[in-house]
Amino acid sequence: MGWLITEDVDEFLGRAGGFLRADPAANTVPLTVAETARVVGTAIYDSVSFGWWTDAGRVDGAFIHTRPHTPLLTAMPEQAARELAGLLDGVSAVNAERDVAEAFADAWARRRGAAAAAGRVDKSNRLYRLGRLIVPDVPGKGRLATTADRDLVLDWFAAFHQELGDGVKPTPALVDDKLAIGGFVLWEDGGTPVSLAGRTRILAGMARVAPVYTPERFRRRGYGSAATAMVAQAAREAGAEEVVLFTDAANRTSNGVYRRLGFQDIGERVLMSLA
Repeated sequence: MGWLITEDVDEFLGRAGGFLRADPAANTVPLTVAETARVVGTAIYDSVSFGWWTDAGRVDGAFIHTRPHTPLLTAMPEQAARELAGLLDGVSAVNAERDVAEAFADAWARRRGAAAAAGRVDKSNRLYRLGRLIVPDVPGKGRLATTADRDLVLDWFAAFHQELGDGVKPTPALVDDKLAIGGFVLWEDGGTPVSLAGRTRILAGMARVAPVYTPERFRRRGYGSAATAMVAQAAREAGAEEVVLFTDAANRTSNGVYRRLGFQDIGERVLMSLA
């Protein structure tokens, strides 16, 4: 019983891939991040580490840390989360389901002499899964983005992360990878691109919608909703059995938009800072 850690993404997927694929919706982020690292290469990150926790020979938890990003933790037993807190150095936050994040933060604090849990939830994200897609009636039409749209997609992808404030600086390699799999759609009105929506690769029958971005001057007209519906439908037509997405739990507007499209709330992940 215990944690095994590697910098080899192929080894990680070989050992923990079955565990992740057993619940692809809940594990959408570690699945897609690991696959992107395998396809695009780990050089796009400062450094990487991957780990899996075994109990009686069975994998029952995993994590991915692609620095400078926050470590991503899957569902896992409380004991595993507490043990992991003693193994991850130099981190200031974790991204996990609430109970896992709380167990990790409590162990992290106690190892440093605090008497009680010292974690603080900075953000709560709701996980949605698409049921029956309800296509909105919005002016314009959508199309798949191509390499001819690369500069626009790069600009909008960067603007999305800048507004999100997550410190992510998308590399051209990541955008090129999505373009290569038909992973971006552009909604156009009068021939002018007005909104962008992307999706991940289809893994274990699952694809995740990300990102969705509409420049400020084009907002409040339904363009983002239309682009989201189109990329979700495209994912289904490409073979996805589950289409999921995350949204900020505090953003009532986006939560309402996705529910009206047919997405159903199935879970929560939190970004928890460590004191």
